[in-house]
Amino acid sequence: MTKRDYYEILGVDRNASKEEIKKAYRKLALKFHPDKNPSKDAEEKFKEISEAYAVLYDDEKRAMYNRYGHAGIDQRYNYEDIFRGADFGDIFGSMGFDFEDIFERFFGRRMDFGREAGRRRGADLRYDIEIGLEDAYRGLETEIHIPRAEACDICNGSGAKPGTSPIKCAQCNGTGQMRISKRTPFGIFTQVSTCSKCRGQGKIIEEYCSKCNGRGTIQRTRSIEIKIPRGIDEGSQLRLTGEGEAGGDLYIVVHIKKHPKFNRNGADLYYLKELSFPEVALGTKVDVELLGGGVEKLKIPEGTQNGGVFKIKNKGMPHLRSSGYGDLYVEIQVKTPKTLSKRARMLMEDLLEELAAERRKL
Repeated sequence: MTKRDYYEILGVDRNASKEEIKKAYRKLALKFHPDKNPSKDAEEKFKEISEAYAVLYDDEKRAMYNRYGHAGIDQRYNYEDIFRGADFGDIFGSMGFDFEDIFERFFGRRMDFGREAGRRRGADLRYDIEIGLEDAYRGLETEIHIPRAEACDICNGSGAKPGTSPIKCAQCNGTGQMRISKRTPFGIFTQVSTCSKCRGQGKIIEEYCSKCNGRGTIQRTRSIEIKIPRGIDEGSQLRLTGEGEAGGDLYIVVHIKKHPKFNRNGADLYYLKELSFPEVALGTKVDVELLGGGVEKLKIPEGTQNGGVFKIKNKGMPHLRSSGYGDLYVEIQVKTPKTLSKRARMLMEDLLEELAAERRKL
């Protein structure tokens, strides 16, 4: 599929200034952001304008595009490199969005946009927590303990001995990458590889920090207060920004223990109530326990069959993202006694004869 011209995509002149390109992109990004625009093609349009902006805002990429078109960009830059160098952080910060989240959602990986050169975002961490159904009903505040790598407090994360600083790698000129370009009949072909001298860091530490031995991080266990909202469901994730390793995020994955009495489906609860044959045959009123505490009176009409289900409105789980509650469904299970007293047996035999006589009249 032929790509459209980047200038045409943004609606700017080929001589447009960087500020004009940025202004045009900001306007289009707000229009086609998938969280704001529910149309089916908004996501593809958003990706298209973001790629165009990333190329045209960066002087080197723009010059390459002006000279060789899309072929020059595709042969020289991988997809991550295309997006580096453009000022996404300022644009999306002012709009209330996080472009790193958007990039991860679209392309399946995170990138560091607008961060200080040479400093890498730390790894995201995952913590699995198991709570009771009652905790999910009421919400829970608790403390967790997370072992993680944090920036060394001696070298401030640089990895270098205090009083010294890392130096720019001479082999890759601080880029962390080695590029070998070859001219072919089809244009310039560029092979990109990680710099073997600095291992992709762009800098070299001559004297290591004695505490972290040049790593820039140390291992610590951090206590974090978390708040689990009421109505949360099995497998839900809570994201704590910056609580991962060295600026990464922490994802809390919530698991809910199986309850001895209640089963759950979304915001609805299911409860099994055992009754005797006389109770369902004659009808009765029973107490039904509620997950939130207390009981609810439920009228069982005469002639209720085994497996009959009754709904008690608004006595289920609280809705996570809206007000109100789900419903509680009570299923009736007729319990057959395993042993009978002598009198109970006589009464049951009399009932059996009576029922047989009733059937013969039909």
